Amino acid sequence: MTELYSSTPSAPTRRTTLRAAGGGTLLLGLGLAGCRSAVSEAEAPAGKAGAGPRRGGTLTVAVNTDFTPSLLFAQSGQSLQQRLIYNTLTRYDDRLRPQPELATSWEYVEGGRSVTLKLREGVTYHDGRPFTADDVIFAVKNLQNPLRAAQLRATAAAVTGFEKRGDHELVLKLAHPVNNLFDLFEFMVITDRHSVEDAVSGKRLNGTGPFELTKWSPGAGLSLTRNEKYWQPGRPYLDGVEIRVVPQADALLSSLRSGQSQLSFSVPGKNLAVVKSTPGLAVSEYSTGGGAYYLGVNTTVAPLHDKTVRQALAWGIDRERILKQVLGGYGLASATPWPKSSPAFTEAGRTHYTYDPGKARELLRSAGHTRLDLPLLHVNLPGETAVAEAVQYDLKQIGVQVTLQPTDPATAQKHLIAQTMPGLWTMGHGFAQVQPSTLAVSAYPFNEAKNTSRFRSAAYTKVVRDAWTGPATGAAANALRQRITDTLLDEAFIIDLVIRGSVQVSAAKLRGVTLNKFSYLNLDDAHLVD
Repeated sequence: MTELYSSTPSAPTRRTTLRAAGGGTLLLGLGLAGCRSAVSEAEAPAGKAGAGPRRGGTLTVAVNTDFTPSLLFAQSGQSLQQRLIYNTLTRYDDRLRPQPELATSWEYVEGGRSVTLKLREGVTYHDGRPFTADDVIFAVKNLQNPLRAAQLRATAAAVTGFEKRGDHELVLKLAHPVNNLFDLFEFMVITDRHSVEDAVSGKRLNGTGPFELTKWSPGAGLSLTRNEKYWQPGRPYLDGVEIRVVPQADALLSSLRSGQSQLSFSVPGKNLAVVKSTPGLAVSEYSTGGGAYYLGVNTTVAPLHDKTVRQALAWGIDRERILKQVLGGYGLASATPWPKSSPAFTEAGRTHYTYDPGKARELLRSAGHTRLDLPLLHVNLPGETAVAEAVQYDLKQIGVQVTLQPTDPATAQKHLIAQTMPGLWTMGHGFAQVQPSTLAVSAYPFNEAKNTSRFRSAAYTKVVRDAWTGPATGAAANALRQRITDTLLDEAFIIDLVIRGSVQVSAAKLRGVTLNKFSYLNLDDAHLVD
C-alpha cells in the first residue's frame, strides 16, 4: 500500500498534494479492536484459489430506530445507511489520514485558504446522471443551509468560493483556514442536487453509492438493491440489503440468534454476553470511539445555572458501574468526550471526575441545596433507558430526585437541535473521534456558538475558534485542546459518562463490514460465506 503523505494534511500550513495509488481506489476500513471488520483478515474464507469472495445474497441489518428523512444531513442514530446509498469525498483511515473516495487527490495552497480537488471520473448517480464538480458545489452549499441542521455547517460555511476547472476538478476557497476540512469531506454525503427535496421527504434517495433504495416502509425499514453501475469494479458483492427496524431488545436479539438478521450495532450492552455465547455470532468493538453517553444540563434552569451544582452532579455518577452493567464492559468510563484515539485524550482528563457521592453532597450543600427535584429526558430505547435509570439511581444517593421523561428518538433529536431540553437529559454524542476542534464547533451539545445547554462564554468561544482555525498538530494545538478540555470539565454543562465504540454483532458467515468515523456503514466489500 502506497503512503499518501508524510504529515497530517488537515493542517493546511504548506502546499500538500495527495494522490491515489496507481489511480485506483484506496478505501481503508476503520480499525476494530485488533481487526478491520467483524472477522480478522486471517479468518477470511479461502474458497477456490483466486476465486475471491462469493457474489450474491441479501444481508439483513437489524436497527432499533427508523430512518428519518428530515435528518438526512445531520448526524444521528439513524445515519447507518448513509454510505450504502451515497458516497463521500474522502474517508479517514484509523490514524485520521484521509483516503480517496469521490475525490482522488487534493492540494492545499500556502496558508490553507484554498484546496484543489481532483474528482473521480466515470461515476454516475443511480438514475444514470454523471457525477461532476457541480454536485460537490451543491453538497457544500446544501450543508450551509440552516434548514439541514448539519452539525458541520460552520465548516461548510468557511467555504466562500468555488472555481470549476472542468467537470472533475474544483477549487474550494476558504474565508479562513480550518483544520477539520476532511471531517466535512467524510461527513458530507454527495446527494443528487436535482432531487434533494424528495430526499428529505423520503420519496427518493438518488446517490452514487453501492446500493439503490427500492422502498422505504416507515416504521419497518429500508430495502436496497445492488447498484449495477457502481464505480468500483465488481462491487458490491451483495445482491441487496434489508434494514429492518426492531425496537425491542428481546426481539432484536432473537432476530440475530435465529438468523433472521445477520448484522446489528444496536444490541444493548447487557445482552452482549448472551450473544458471545451464541454459536454462529461474533461480537467486535470498533475502537475508534465513535460516540459517548453523557448527561446534558440546561444551564438556564435554576439551580443548574450554578456550576457548583453541575460539578456536584459530575462527581455523583458512577461511570464504571454504567460501563459494566449497561454497556457490558464495552467502552471506556470517562469524564471527557475524547476516545483514546483522539489527540485530545489525556488520562488526567478521563479520570477528573470519579465517583465520590460524599464530595457531591458537600458541593450541593455549599451551593445551598440538600434536595433537588429535576426532570430528565431520555430516548425510549433499551440501552438509553438503562443509562438514564443508572443516572437516576446515582443522583438519588446525593439528594437529587430525577423524574424520567422517555421520548422517541426523532423527538429527542429535535429537542436537541432546538435547544428545548428540560433541566437534564441523557443521550449519546459523536464528533470527538475526528479532529478535536470539530466537537466544539459542530456537535449540538458542545457548539460554542449555540449549544443545547445554552451555555455561553466568550472565553470558550475564543479558545474553540483558535483551535479550529489553527494548526492540527504541535504544541500550540495541544495547548488549545487542553484549554477546551479544562473548560468542559470546569463548567460541566455537558457531563460525559462513558465513551462507547460501536459494537458490531454479526453472523460468523458475514465478512468485510466496516464503518467510517461517523458510523456510516460500508458494505462495498461485504460478502457471505457458506
